[in-house]
Amino acid sequence: MQKRTSGTVVSVKKQWWLKVNTKVIRTAGPLDGATFPHVVKVRYTVDGQEYEKRKWIGAGQPVPGEGDTVQLVYDDENPEDVSIVF
Repeated sequence: MQKRTSGTVVSVKKQWWLKVNTKVIRTAGPLDGATFPHVVKVRYTVDGQEYEKRKWIGAGQPVPGEGDTVQLVYDDENPEDVSIVF
């Protein structure tokens, strides 16, 4: 069964090595229309146990900032199995 909790973003890292082009033709340079995925580290607590997980956020999705609170969904039987709710 899935449950919800909130967590705090500990770090955010842009994955510069994986550029996703959003334009067919670049007119303003090599980063014109480029977007990048991010890896976000989130700290959260379930039943008094603290967890810290890294989660991949795809290119083009909203990226929370360091210190932001995010909503999470986790598996009741395995709290380490967590997803960020957008």
